Amino acid sequence: MVKHSAHDTDTGNARSRLIAAALKLFAEKGYKAASTRDICEAAEANISAIRYYFGDKAGLYRAAFIEPMGEHSCMLSVDSFEGMFLREALNRLFKDFLAPMKKSEELKLVVKLHYREMLEPTGAWQEVIDAEIKPQHAALVSLFKQHFGLSAIDEDLHRLAFAVIGMAVHYYVGQDVVLNISPQIMQTEEAVDILIDRLTGYAVSMVEGEAARRAGLEAGNAG
Repeated sequence: MVKHSAHDTDTGNARSRLIAAALKLFAEKGYKAASTRDICEAAEANISAIRYYFGDKAGLYRAAFIEPMGEHSCMLSVDSFEGMFLREALNRLFKDFLAPMKKSEELKLVVKLHYREMLEPTGAWQEVIDAEIKPQHAALVSLFKQHFGLSAIDEDLHRLAFAVIGMAVHYYVGQDVVLNISPQIMQTEEAVDILIDRLTGYAVSMVEGEAARRAGLEAGNAG
């Protein structure tokens, strides 16, 4: 087996191989059971490369947990939808959120690793919640607040935001179910694009339903 030092000319490839091997082994075995030696053997890298690129095993785990989603991580903030109409904003949300589905094999390992993290927490999931999920939720709630013309955020805006994003989350956590029942709706890039368009429409309908509910309450109170 050929070993690669941390100073090889293909350092970028060595780092990528380590992340790919770590993702697979951490997903299959968990953080504690997956040894750095096994990861390096699978990646055909020297054990010192982990220290060089990631600092330690924990650093490698965080990279394997986060980086495979890479450029597709949904990094939204409260001003992300500024100037957008509702449908446009929701379409952007689903495009960003579901883009990793176009990398199907890697995605399966990412979801499996995320499941393991929930059962055997290392703190990585909390980092993702704080850095990505909370800002994303805040952006969505802010969009709804603006759309409804409200002066403050209420609990129903949170309920609506969880319901909207929950439609997309199901295609991650329930991907085995979807692939068993109707695999064609997420097996190609074109299918994912259609799914994004449909979810956008469903979400708009949900928002319209909430608007009608609120209007009915106001009418009842006025009467």
